[in-house]
Amino acid sequence: MKARLPEGFSNKGPGNMQSMLKQAKKLQEEMAALQEELDKREYTASSGGGAVTATVNGKHVITKLDIKPEVVDPDDVEMLSDLILAAVNEAIRQASENTENEMAKISGGLSFPGLF
Repeated sequence: MKARLPEGFSNKGPGNMQSMLKQAKKLQEEMAALQEELDKREYTASSGGGAVTATVNGKHVITKLDIKPEVVDPDDVEMLSDLILAAVNEAIRQASENTENEMAKISGGLSFPGLF
């Protein structure tokens, strides 16, 4: 019985290896370009009914934080902290999810640990 190779693979020698290397290089270039684009995107989330709004970029760096004055209560700093954490964490979650989805589109669902 002869073993079957996955579609796109053959045992035709060095020529096929060259083709695979070209495809891998192209995929790597596409992923690098997409990562650069994703790093520039911004993601905004709010908490407390819009009392706190956080914006992060694709690198998960907070670029903007808006706090409505009415939620600043010196006697309840803990609540303000919770609202800030909730907004920031949600914005970061959105950024991560978007990056994973966009990368999966060009990688065909393959996972590359450490890249995204």
